[in-house]
Amino acid sequence: MLVGLAVAVLAADLLTKQWALSALTDRAPVRVLGGAVYFSLTRNSGAAWSIGSDHTWVFPLITLGVVGWICWMAVRLRSVPWAVSLGLVLGGALGNLVDRIFRAPGHFVGHVVDMVSLFDPYGQVWPVFNLADSALVSGVTLAVLLELTGRQRDGGRAGADRPTADADATAQPADGTTTEPRGRS
Repeated sequence: MLVGLAVAVLAADLLTKQWALSALTDRAPVRVLGGAVYFSLTRNSGAAWSIGSDHTWVFPLITLGVVGWICWMAVRLRSVPWAVSLGLVLGGALGNLVDRIFRAPGHFVGHVVDMVSLFDPYGQVWPVFNLADSALVSGVTLAVLLELTGRQRDGGRAGADRPTADADATAQPADGTTTEPRGRS
């Protein structure tokens, strides 16, 4: 599930970015949903609100670390909600990493293609974003909720009573009788 979702997010992100480059280049912002959303092509060298735009090379390194951690976690993962969360994060991270590696102005300093703006595109309250950013935010939000509710990546819950091998060996029948292990007197 994790890999499938990550691939779907990556593909959708690449397609929407290609659409934005072909449909929005040299065009005024396109107003949709009564002005609640605008499509406006921008290229961002930094993070949200262009934070860190002078240090673009750092973002691919951070992303590679996150991708490595998710791959390491994936082999231990036994929880569908965590697979969804990490799949969204992985797909979003890879979508923006592709931009950082392959887009202008050069390898590992490329600018991310953003195109969705909430509210007025000239006095934005929210940064311009793309599908990869949406997947990242959704995946991280889900991860925080899973942590807060005690959902473990192995499918269990934090603090839940789990029987152990020792507890099973000393368990007594429900009728109150005692049993002795064979071979003891």
